[in-house]
Amino acid sequence: MLPRTDAGGEDELRRRIAEVDIEDVLRFREVLEVGAAGLCATHGLTDEQEQRLREALARTHDAPLNDYRRRDTLLHLTLAELCGSPTLTAQYAAVRATVNDLLDCIPLLVRNLEHSQRQHTALVEAVLDRDADGAREMMREHCGGTAALLRGFLG
Repeated sequence: MLPRTDAGGEDELRRRIAEVDIEDVLRFREVLEVGAAGLCATHGLTDEQEQRLREALARTHDAPLNDYRRRDTLLHLTLAELCGSPTLTAQYAAVRATVNDLLDCIPLLVRNLEHSQRQHTALVEAVLDRDADGAREMMREHCGGTAALLRGFLG
């Protein structure tokens, strides 16, 4: 359980959340990410795309704690890019920046990251297996975890 030393805490999170419609942000993120995961699984990936996705996942597994959020973001952004919609990718990058701004106020806990990593692995496996329903469900669960973390931190 290693907390981030630069986390802003509950007061900073409340200040940042006051500037955005958090429920809108979380729902929009879920729609984009679930959709991207489903598209990637449905349409399949080229060998080069599969390799990019595997490498992005691997980089999250060996990430030092202070670089985890950036590598996590890059994994999700890679999945968005691979779905083939530049518009979706751009919208995802924007909504993820907002989510990261909020998450930066919360300490990174190893147990949360381990759970997230298990979800990432299952998600990538579902995409590579072309299991669109499984990919969408895993991404929905993963986004729900982030939403619950943010809501829970606010009490």
